[in-house]
Amino acid sequence: MAQAALRSAAWAERWFPDAWVFAALGVTVVAIAVLSFGATPTAAFNSFGDGFWSLIPFTMQMAFVVIGGYVVASAPVVARFIDLLARVPRTGRSAICLVGLISMLASLLSWGFSLVFGGLLVRALARREELRMDYRAAGAAAYLGLGAVWAMGLSSSAAQLQANPKSMPPALLNITGVLPFSQTIFLWQSVILTVALIAVSLVICWLTAPSNAQARTVQDFGGVDMSTPALPARSRPGEWLEYSPLLSILIGVLGLGWLGHEFTSKPAVSAIANLNTYNLLFLTVGLLLHWRPRSFLNAVTRAVPSTAGVLIQFPLYGGIAALLTHAAGADGQTLAHRLSGLFVHIATTHSFPLVMGAYSAVLGFFVPSGGGKWLIEAPYVMQAANDLHVHLGWAVQVYNAAEALPNLINPFWMLPLLGVLGLKARDVIGFTFIQLAVHVPLVLGLLWLLGFSLPYVPPVQP
Repeated sequence: MAQAALRSAAWAERWFPDAWVFAALGVTVVAIAVLSFGATPTAAFNSFGDGFWSLIPFTMQMAFVVIGGYVVASAPVVARFIDLLARVPRTGRSAICLVGLISMLASLLSWGFSLVFGGLLVRALARREELRMDYRAAGAAAYLGLGAVWAMGLSSSAAQLQANPKSMPPALLNITGVLPFSQTIFLWQSVILTVALIAVSLVICWLTAPSNAQARTVQDFGGVDMSTPALPARSRPGEWLEYSPLLSILIGVLGLGWLGHEFTSKPAVSAIANLNTYNLLFLTVGLLLHWRPRSFLNAVTRAVPSTAGVLIQFPLYGGIAALLTHAAGADGQTLAHRLSGLFVHIATTHSFPLVMGAYSAVLGFFVPSGGGKWLIEAPYVMQAANDLHVHLGWAVQVYNAAEALPNLINPFWMLPLLGVLGLKARDVIGFTFIQLAVHVPLVLGLLWLLGFSLPYVPPVQP
């Protein structure tokens, strides 16, 4: 498997395009498909243009997820903890497995923090010159949180949405009712699937890690700064507020006060599901952990380049989503409904996890947004689950597990991590592709098999 990973990595390094080119090709493929089903060029143009800026608020939220995660993970106290973790492994292969384990466990709480923390852990390990750790394989392991299990934990946008009736569109609420976590991510079947994914992913990390002789360490990737810059000394009187904790304390008190009200006035899972609340929490904690505003601002400055891919590619994905869902063909149907109609038509009660899992994975390759894509899919996917008498909570988990699969080779969500590591998508795709090849049959098989143990329960309205 190590040789297969190296061959795959060599192919990806030679042939895999830049992430923006990949997104642009996605727009082209979807546009051609829309036109081929009878949509007018005007409808395609209007859909793309209308959707291009539709994700701007979400784009900023995602950028701040990266910035907030970086600020917290790079705070001095957290950085010292990362350095302690980096001392544990004794071999490059065990270091890669440690990164994978930490990344997956962290993603069950926060996918954004998982990406940044995993990336900084790889950097800390790379500073150990005596450790022959393949930098590409370690980067791929740091991505496993988002590429394997993130949607099976508290980060799941779909599970969060279904558990909070006030957050759901009324039409979706009428179809699904309220699905608490006990019916989605906390099902024992979900726990089994998550544990299996973590265990198998770590085995693949171990088996695909290149040997010491074949490993490409960070020294083979010139220009990657492995140091964490120290806070420079104050050089002029006007900087005293930047070096004083006074403003950090005042802003921190305001932020914590608002957060306290949010978490006491509503369920914690509902509060944290709001990305604005989530981002304010991380920024407030990061500001207090850095203590001095200058240290906080320096961390933000280092984090911003990691968001470049998010800022320039999200508009293209907004255009793709609009082409899929708004450009109607000659018969009045959109491409998204054509695809869903095809899969729903061929599904049965027992084959639903396989059919809809495959569909969600394919669509997720073009629209890599767990929450946004769920709002697109959920009305017809969950109606199909009702019609076929499939456990509704398990239908959500089918979506969650399958939606993560294309992340393993879609460079979009790799961008923040790649920015931290100074790598390209083609550097890690070879290793994540091996993970995907194993995950697809494992996930779909377990979704199908575990689905037999869950009876259908009609929607429960609030």
